[in-house]
Amino acid sequence: MSPELVSVPLYRLAHSRSGDKGDISNLSLIAWDSECYEVLAAQVSEARVAAWFGYRRPKRVTRYLLPTLHAMNLVLEGVLDGGVNDALNLDTHGKSLSFRLLDMAVDVSPELASRLPDIPGDRPAAA
Repeated sequence: MSPELVSVPLYRLAHSRSGDKGDISNLSLIAWDSECYEVLAAQVSEARVAAWFGYRRPKRVTRYLLPTLHAMNLVLEGVLDGGVNDALNLDTHGKSLSFRLLDMAVDVSPELASRLPDIPGDRPAAA
């Protein structure tokens, strides 16, 4: 991180939803505005998301940019332990994965950080 940048969690810039089909998790990441979207598009790459969810051993991560909506769609293959009928974990649908994604840190200018919405109980971004 550059000294003139501030690390913040994604939930300060966006919200997320999740869905599933078999062993595939589909995560949307929707920025609050166009300025936040530019940060997401630049810093939330397929490789970075694959590393962030490395403990789930994704077979592939595909990113689809939706600039008109200030959003992106992330498709994580092979992260649901075989899907709802096969998984032994407590979150067989992967609904918590969107919340995990929102903890990923991104770097923003102090100026942008000062304009981001305050979140009650906010905590430092995860590395």
